[in-house]
Amino acid sequence: MSAFAPYSIVSAAEEPISVNAGSAIIIEETTGTILYGKNIDEKLPVASMAKVMTEYLVLEAIEDKKIKWDQKYTPSEYVYKISQNTSLSNVPLRQDGSYSVQELYEAMAIYSANGAAIALAEIIAGSESAFVKTMNEKAKELGLTNYEFVNATGLENEDLQGMHPEGTSADAENQLSARDMALLSQKLIQDFPKVLETASTPKKVFREGTDDRTNMPNWNWMLPGLVYEYEGVDGLKTGSTNNAGSCFTATAVRNGMRVISVVMNAEGKSLHESRFVETKKMLNYAFNNFSVKEVFPANYQIKNQSSIPVVKGKEDNVSIQTKDALTLVVKNGEEKAYKPAFKIDESQLTKKGELTAPVKKDQKVGTMLVNYDGTGSALGFIEKNKTPQVDLITKEAVDKANWFVLSMRGIGGFFSGLWGTVTDTVKGWF
Repeated sequence: MSAFAPYSIVSAAEEPISVNAGSAIIIEETTGTILYGKNIDEKLPVASMAKVMTEYLVLEAIEDKKIKWDQKYTPSEYVYKISQNTSLSNVPLRQDGSYSVQELYEAMAIYSANGAAIALAEIIAGSESAFVKTMNEKAKELGLTNYEFVNATGLENEDLQGMHPEGTSADAENQLSARDMALLSQKLIQDFPKVLETASTPKKVFREGTDDRTNMPNWNWMLPGLVYEYEGVDGLKTGSTNNAGSCFTATAVRNGMRVISVVMNAEGKSLHESRFVETKKMLNYAFNNFSVKEVFPANYQIKNQSSIPVVKGKEDNVSIQTKDALTLVVKNGEEKAYKPAFKIDESQLTKKGELTAPVKKDQKVGTMLVNYDGTGSALGFIEKNKTPQVDLITKEAVDKANWFVLSMRGIGGFFSGLWGTVTDTVKGWF
């Protein structure tokens, strides 16, 4: 197998499990390694999983001090009307009421309250229309490539009673690919890990002790104590509409490995339960077959490739090694299936392949990549064209030799060349 074989997604013929969904993916969270994928690049309706982006923007606004948790909000007519629609997931908001960002956020994140989501959009951007623009801009910034955000809730625009955001059509709906949904969820968890404290809450009461008291059970039935409880699950977001079907983005951690799974339009006997049945298949597959391992340690050197020649230095070579450990997601039994290769930055070398002194300690001189040499298919990554690699650095410094040493080397080289010419001539005499 040639060096640096491209990492790819497991082909359909090699599928280890069968997931009954229009699209599905599971990744390891820290590396973004794809452990399983089905139709991962088709843009499909995501329903309330779109609220993951709303959550991201709320938490970012809190971090940037643009809004505060205890900041108060009085509902607009739009928010009031949507919040009173009992056919949708909602907590009732009074038009003359006052609500904190904290309680609106919890209602959205735990109970998927749609009026609360629009309220948060208005708090952050002034209007849902402006917020939608921010959603799409953030998606591009985060590296998503196959998406369309049209509202803050994930509802079909036709459910917004003619008040859907400007610039979007009355029949539009938020759409993402499974790859982008997993990438967005990865960014949310990595940038704002506290999101899991709310996402993992099985139930809460909205406005306890008031006439508006509302039980808020979490729609994620895989959380501890709920119907489809699964060890390690602590998030993230469900969704369902007529067009999207049964959807679920889950995250779970076991034995130090966190994974993120997405199922879109899951199929089964029950619309609400099918997403959990199919998610369980993927979580079992991930935790039973993969682990995160340090494949090569920091300061790693390849025998016979551990130095680079140096010109004009006090020493004539410098040792090189990896700066950091290289950690990969490894399938059981394939710990030795990865072969290292050093790739030197040729722009730093002379035509003869030398570094020129002075050379600094810990100077980056290239990268170490790995080649998969196993019996199956190499694993792909959530971010396209990603290649696992770590920096190659110099182990020590090499100072530039002074003019006298360089002069003597030049003289030595001259006489060495002269002596070689004389001996060649003498050989010619006999």
